[in-house]
Amino acid sequence: MSRKLPKVSKGLKKQRAKQSQQKTIEVFWKLLNWLIISSQLFSEIELHGNIKWKAEEVAVQALIWSWMEAKNVTDAFDETLEICADLGLKNIANTYASFMNALTRYNAMFSDNLRNRFQSLAEQAGGKYFRTGRWVLIGFDGSRATAPRTVSNEAAFCAPNYGNGKRAKYGKKKSKGLRRKRNEQNKSTPQAPQAWVTLMWHMGLRLPWTWRLGPSNSSERDHVKEMLKKEEFPENPMFCGDAGFVGYPIWSSIINAGGDFLVRVGANVKLLSHHADVQKQGDGIVLCWPKGRMDSGDPPLRLRLVQVKVGKTEMWMLTSVLVRKQLSKKQIVRIYKIRWGIEVEFRGLKQTIDKHKLRCRKSQRLLVELDWSIRGMAIAELIATREQVSAADNQKTIRTNNDSYDPKDRSLAKTIRALRKCLKNRNKTFVPGTGLIGQLAKAKVQRYNNKTDKRARYRPKNPDKKPLGEPEVQKMNAEQRKKLKTFHQSVAA
Repeated sequence: MSRKLPKVSKGLKKQRAKQSQQKTIEVFWKLLNWLIISSQLFSEIELHGNIKWKAEEVAVQALIWSWMEAKNVTDAFDETLEICADLGLKNIANTYASFMNALTRYNAMFSDNLRNRFQSLAEQAGGKYFRTGRWVLIGFDGSRATAPRTVSNEAAFCAPNYGNGKRAKYGKKKSKGLRRKRNEQNKSTPQAPQAWVTLMWHMGLRLPWTWRLGPSNSSERDHVKEMLKKEEFPENPMFCGDAGFVGYPIWSSIINAGGDFLVRVGANVKLLSHHADVQKQGDGIVLCWPKGRMDSGDPPLRLRLVQVKVGKTEMWMLTSVLVRKQLSKKQIVRIYKIRWGIEVEFRGLKQTIDKHKLRCRKSQRLLVELDWSIRGMAIAELIATREQVSAADNQKTIRTNNDSYDPKDRSLAKTIRALRKCLKNRNKTFVPGTGLIGQLAKAKVQRYNNKTDKRARYRPKNPDKKPLGEPEVQKMNAEQRKKLKTFHQSVAA
């Protein structure tokens, strides 16, 4: 017969529970230690001799500052000082002016080192979700955040020739008679200063990968080319973009960087082909070789033009992957649907992080505010990803297919709420599994099967918005074929 175990008294249970309790501040410190403190990111960097702060501690201070809920940046800084005091950080910036000066003057140092650290941790924490098949999927897109109307912000972020350029005049001419008559009584106000964000977004882990900031008239294509030139990317990257990222310069930059791309194209793209029926077939090889590049001796880009149906929309996709077995139509549709998540990421930055309108009144400080807001959002999502992937791996034996983990289930709102609650109640104790780590592991969107009519969720079609159209594919003439033959002969020689 089995021997019965002695009953544990209530007093002993309470004693054991009390011994196993942890302080919230201790768990939060472990997270910061994993992210920044133990990494020695800035150990080899020499700073000015009069500086009293340490780069690691100011980086932690800035990260906490980016997570604060306070509307004003100065109020958020005051709350950050109290949290840093409880964490035992003594070598920080003690005034708002010194804090912003440090982040502004040494912005490149913080950005470069923390980006490299973040990307290496993302690859470790992401596990099998880091790659989708053979590729690391990276989407890119741009957006704007409004800035306060100050002299500094208007000088830095407003386009100097706003409304008087060729494109603006052409647009006014084309839209004449549509809505312009209706809006004559309600004339538009002067341009508001806006900061531009060009974001590269990891589509597998669904979090920001790298980004560039600039004034409202920045070129997102130039930002992408700059990132491709100056930064390193994982092996076999696949870059995915919408119809704004077209043209020989950006496509050649991606190929020269050792990556592939998948981009939606329309009537704004002209291509060449050996056959006239490429568009009829819906899947064929084309050349991107503009006349200027042809005359200057630049190589032609051999690409694949594919027609797919995403939802109810027929669209044309252009990719550098020429073999159909490596990238089928079903995979193209699936990848392009995932890319839409970058729009949700921008919504999270503007609504959940509340950076639709920035607060700083000086242009350099405003860029720091936006930069650390994106970084704080990315690091928060990375922490939640690590805990959710770890929880999914621990429960692998008891999970069902319906309960399997998917990075798209991660909730930014619940993640930020958990971090803010932790910082607010940092001196409280909790039982393991119910504190910050447990909340981050459960920070997921609500799953439900909605069977009601969704018609009210969508806006009516915009009558002023023209369809994207089809790319123009021309059959190569005798002169173009001759130049192509001459180019191949020169390469072979």
